[in-house]
Amino acid sequence: MKIRQANPVDQAAWDKYVNGHKDASPYHRFAWVLSIKQAYQHQNISLLAVDNEEIVGVLPCVKMQNPLRRVNYCALPFCDIGFALANDEEILNALQSEALSLLQQSKGNSFDYRDTANAADDTELDGKKVRMVLPLPGSAEALLAGFKSKLRSQIRKAEKNGLNCEIASSPKNIDDFYQIFAINMRKLGSPVHSKKWFEALFTHYAEHIILSVVYKDTIPVGAGIVLLNGNKAAIPWASTVAKYNKLAPNMMLYWSLLEHVSNLGCTEFDFGRSTYGEGTYKFKRQWGAEPIPLAWSNLVAQQQPIAENTPSKPSQIRSLVEKTWAKLPLGVTTTLGPKIRKHISL
Repeated sequence: MKIRQANPVDQAAWDKYVNGHKDASPYHRFAWVLSIKQAYQHQNISLLAVDNEEIVGVLPCVKMQNPLRRVNYCALPFCDIGFALANDEEILNALQSEALSLLQQSKGNSFDYRDTANAADDTELDGKKVRMVLPLPGSAEALLAGFKSKLRSQIRKAEKNGLNCEIASSPKNIDDFYQIFAINMRKLGSPVHSKKWFEALFTHYAEHIILSVVYKDTIPVGAGIVLLNGNKAAIPWASTVAKYNKLAPNMMLYWSLLEHVSNLGCTEFDFGRSTYGEGTYKFKRQWGAEPIPLAWSNLVAQQQPIAENTPSKPSQIRSLVEKTWAKLPLGVTTTLGPKIRKHISL
């Protein structure tokens, strides 16, 4: 068996392996690291394990180069998971060891590794970060029939309020999405991703990406992006316009995407990261999503949990920065935000 760095020419073979691995997610597709390289210029140092000219393991990984800090590897930045996939534990360990060796050669001191853990008793999850994953029954009709009547009523409410949505595997409505997303990121006091990041995702994911935009007449009031791999779907970004929330655009948005991926034959929908028991957790839970614990570690520190895995109260300085950022003009945040966001791996 040989381990080597993966290159863009390996994309087809990489994705074929990922598509057939039971533990793979949409973030494991080679499109993710290619998009990061294109939008933010972070170096792809992903690894392939090859035996008899057949891929037997992959480790997607990015070199996060911050001019003010030492080199940091991340598997994977800008999402919840990015662990190695392999035919067996020995190959997986070999991939991790090779990545750590490369990190040492780069004089790096941290390797953020984002894995999941086996489902634990709910009492052990309080206050922890989890992925919220919904098994899909095979058709949109079966999914809708399985919802509680209150949830079905909320979905119908959006339709009765005159909302409509447009869904496609193309970036033609990306400006509408980005406008809503940028406003919400400013409201949260958080630097926004570059629009070039989303454009890169549409370029590299091609038919494996979906954009849904909800409109009130011609006004975009909600939008979300879903990524696909095999029979799995994940929604990394969703936003709505606050003043229209009484019309329930979030319900139409999520249902439009759930309906669409169900009709595509998907059997799993990843709602993304939440803190167990808090607001976004409850919203995702009402759809039937189940929590899967996140197991984030620093491989350099021998798998010890890193700070992001257990949320802490923000410092006074961070709170002040967030409040100040939220008051800046939108044009300023969309210009300065991406220059900062590219160095924030979460």
